[in-house]
Amino acid sequence: MEQIPHGSPEDPNPLRRLSLEQLRRRTSVKWRTYPDDVLPLWVAEMDVPLAEPVARAVTDAVALGDTGYPAGTGYAEALAAFASERWGWPTLAVDRTRLVPDVMLGIVEVLKLITGPGDAVVVNCPVYNPFYLFVEHMQRRVVEAPLDARARIDLTVLEDAFRQAVAGGRRAAYLLCSPQNPTGTVHTAEELAAVAALAGRYGVRVVADEIHAPVVSRTVPFVPYLSVPGADSGFSLMSASKGWNLAGLKAALAVAGPAAAADLAAMPPEVGHGPSHLGVIAHTAALRDGGDWLDALLDGLDENRRLLADLLAKHLPGVRHLPGDGTYLAWLDCRALGLGDDPAAVFLERGRVALHPGPPCGTGGAGHARLNLATSPEVLTEAVRRMADAL
Repeated sequence: MEQIPHGSPEDPNPLRRLSLEQLRRRTSVKWRTYPDDVLPLWVAEMDVPLAEPVARAVTDAVALGDTGYPAGTGYAEALAAFASERWGWPTLAVDRTRLVPDVMLGIVEVLKLITGPGDAVVVNCPVYNPFYLFVEHMQRRVVEAPLDARARIDLTVLEDAFRQAVAGGRRAAYLLCSPQNPTGTVHTAEELAAVAALAGRYGVRVVADEIHAPVVSRTVPFVPYLSVPGADSGFSLMSASKGWNLAGLKAALAVAGPAAAADLAAMPPEVGHGPSHLGVIAHTAALRDGGDWLDALLDGLDENRRLLADLLAKHLPGVRHLPGDGTYLAWLDCRALGLGDDPAAVFLERGRVALHPGPPCGTGGAGHARLNLATSPEVLTEAVRRMADAL
C-alpha cells in the first residue's frame, strides 16, 4: 500500500498528488492518533498539498517576518467577493462581519450574545458532535430535531423542537449545520426559507455553521442562509478551513444579518485577538486566488463519491449510504451488519481503518460511522477492502 503512486505532480486533482508515505510524515492529529498500520479516514483533514496561492502567501509572509497581529478587512472582503461570484450572494456586508478564532469558537461567542445559561439550542441530529460538547459546556440545553429518513430537515419535527425550546418565554437558538455534517445534505433555498419563517414565528435565532460551504458539488447550488427571505436576524459562521484544508491556520468570520448587526457589534473586542495573522493571510489568499484549485478538488470529490458508491455495492452491500452533495464526508448506515452501536470500533480493531464513530453525533448515530472521502482513490479503495475483510 505504501508504494501506490497517487498521480503525477501535473495531475490537477489534489487528492491524487500525495503518496501515503508522504502523508504519514505529517504530524497533525489525523496522522498521529493511530499507529501506521491504520488508514485514518476519521477526522476532517484532507490528503492534499496546500493550494499554491495559499502556500505562496504564507511563505511570503514568513519571509517578510510578517507574523504579528491581524488587521484590516481583507478577509471579509475576499469572502464577500467569493460569495457573490460562487453563490450569487452579492449582499454580504463587510461591516456586518467580525473576525473570530475559528468557526466553532465563533459559534460559541454568537450564542453568548443571544442566549443565556439554561436556554435551549436546537440541533438537527445526527450532527457534528462538538455541537453537543460546546453547547453543554456553555450551560445551554440541547434540544434535538432529528433529520428525516432522507437526511433532510423535517419541518414538523423542527417546529416541535422550537416550541419546546421557547417554552416558558425563554430565549432559544437554532444551530443549523449547512451543508450538513455528517450526512453531506445541502439544504435548498426552499428549505432554508421555510426554516427562517418558522424561526421568525417562534422567535428562535438561527446560527448557521457554513464551514463546508465551499465544498459542494458543482452540480448543486449552495444557498447561504442569510441570503433567503426572513433570515435577517440570523448569523453565519464561515471560513476557508474545510475548502482548502486550513484547520491549522486559525481564522474565521462571523456574519450577521441586517437585523442582527447590533448583536454582533456587542461581541467583545478580545474575541478578535484569537485568530492567527498567518491564518487570516491564508484564508484570504484561498478565497481570492484559490478558485481553480478548489474546482479541481470538487471534481475529485465527485469522482470519489461515485467510487465509494461502487465500492460499497461490490464489497459491503449491507451498508446503506445516501450520497450527499456537500462536505467531503460520507455517512454510513451499518446497522444491517450486526456490528452494534459503534461499527467504527469494529472496523478499527479488525480492519485497521479509522472512521468517526456515529453515537457521539446524537440521536440517529447508533449503528453508523462517518468516512472522510478526501483522500486518494487508491486509499479509499483499500479502506473499503479492509472494512469488507473485517466482516
